[in-house]
Amino acid sequence: MTLRAAVPADLDAIMALERASFPTDAWSDAMMHEELASPHGWYVVDETAGRLTGYAGLRAVRGARDADIQTIAIAEASRGRGRGRELLTALLAEAARRGVHDVFLEVRADNPVAQGLYASEGFREVGRRPRYYQPDDVDAVVMKLDLRGWTAAQTPAADDAGVCT
Repeated sequence: MTLRAAVPADLDAIMALERASFPTDAWSDAMMHEELASPHGWYVVDETAGRLTGYAGLRAVRGARDADIQTIAIAEASRGRGRGRELLTALLAEAARRGVHDVFLEVRADNPVAQGLYASEGFREVGRRPRYYQPDDVDAVVMKLDLRGWTAAQTPAADDAGVCT
């Protein structure tokens, strides 16, 4: 697995995975193109053997204290191998580099696997958006992460770094 920043040439491969992952509510090519080109966005792709197997996006306006995870998608054949967590971690690290304090996301209420991933990294449910995902009439679970707390948890303390006292 190789993670790298997405580039405009990745658009076709990203859109193929977008349509496969979100058949009823995939973003349009134009929307994704705008996301990839935006100075406020940061997208990363996961490649295996030269093939795009996942992508994820963050929207974090420079200087803002909050950011949004826009999307994470993993090819069906590559799921369950920790790739989603790797992509999520890359997004959170970029948000921290941008000085973000809180990260938000929406996840489908009928996607317990994704909700579990987010909860395992410290995201907590802060609300619901009824019938947000159309045309499926599925609620969005709104989740929030205290990024400063997450970042602190990722950094081992001096006592945990093998220092004897």
